[in-house]
Order: sequence, then C-alpha cells, then structure tokens
Amino acid sequence: MPIALDDPSLPPLGRIFCAAVNYVAHREEMGRAATEKPMLFIRTPASLVMPGEDVVKPAASDRFDYEGELALVIGTPGRRIGRDCALDHVLGWTCFMDGTARDWQSHTAQFTPGKNFDRSGAIGPHLVTAAEFGDYKAHSLVTRLNGAEVQRTGIDLMLFDAETLIEYISAFTELRPGDVIATGTCGGVGQKRVPPLFMFPGDIIEVEVDGIGILASRIVAEQVVA
Repeated sequence: MPIALDDPSLPPLGRIFCAAVNYVAHREEMGRAATEKPMLFIRTPASLVMPGEDVVKPAASDRFDYEGELALVIGTPGRRIGRDCALDHVLGWTCFMDGTARDWQSHTAQFTPGKNFDRSGAIGPHLVTAAEFGDYKAHSLVTRLNGAEVQRTGIDLMLFDAETLIEYISAFTELRPGDVIATGTCGGVGQKRVPPLFMFPGDIIEVEVDGIGILASRIVAEQVVA
C-alpha cells in the first residue's frame, strides 16, 4: 500500500538532488549541449509543499513554469554505491513538480535562485515502495495544467537513469534515508511553448505517474507584507 509522506515511520525529507535536462526532448527544447555526466542542482526542503498544500507563485516572477518528474526517496544509506546495487538503496517512488521561476533561473548560469523560492515546488501524493512500483522504466509520466496535457514521456527515455544518478551522487556525498532524487523533466515546458505558458494563481497543476497516482496542486499568489 502507498505510504503517506508524513507517516512517522518514514524518515523526514532530507536533501533534494535534482537532475537537469535529463531527457533528449527537454535538452533540445532548451538548446543545451549533451554532457558526459549528469547535470545536477539542489532544492531546499523549504522550496517544496506536501500533498494537499498550495504551491506559491513567487511575487517576483511572472515566468513561473512547471516541470513534472519522477522522484525517488533513499531508504538505505550509502557512499560510492555501484549501479548494480543502486536500486537496493531506494525506499520508494513519488511524483515531483519542479516549479521554476525562469527569469530568476536565467540571471546567471546557476539554477539555484529560480529553483528555490519558498513553497514553489511539490512532492507526493504519497510514496510507493520500490517493491510495489517494480521496474520504474516501465512507467510513464504526464503533466497537466488546468486539465490540458502539457507533458508526456516514458520513463525509459531518461538520459541518465536512476542507477547512474545514485552512483554519481553517492560518489561525492553519502546518500542518507530521506534524501530525494528528482530524475528530471521531459519536453513540453511552458518556457519553450509559443506563446509561452506559465502558471498563475488559480491554476491547477497535476503530475501523474502510472503506478503512483496524481500529485495535484493549486497555485496561489505569494502574500507580500509591506
């Protein structure tokens, strides 16, 4: 049975490692070159909301984009994990919405500002154990904005698979229970649509992975105190 993310038996969410441009379609739409190693950035726990909570559109940005992703949660700690046993360290799988302030992301070559506004991303709706989820590459992902499909991909189209991400990240830091690895988004992001398609207060963003369910979040405005 799926496990609620706030279940006291689960480790609290730790570090959130995110794979960037990890599908060919997204790499091409963003005009980025292929890389020999995974491209990574980190989100803070404060940048995410839990299931049932609203995602906050930053007041400082009108280019608030969606990125639907599959994420895994580490259950067994490890350092310098080989890909042959990488999945043994996975506690379970969930959906991830990597909300991105594109204007802030493009201020410099570093992604951090655009990816870390408080409560700008989401995780859930629950955790499906690795045993129950089975072969993650056999699943697919769909993102919908206000009911309209905007992204769809087979998970098997990932450039750097979960085993590679676990192996690579654990080479420079010990992965610990509760750490999250978001495996990247596919093509179809709002930034590259004509005209661009961004999220605004009142919108509903949904990320669905078959075998997990739907992570649905309402977008609300940031309350700025003068």
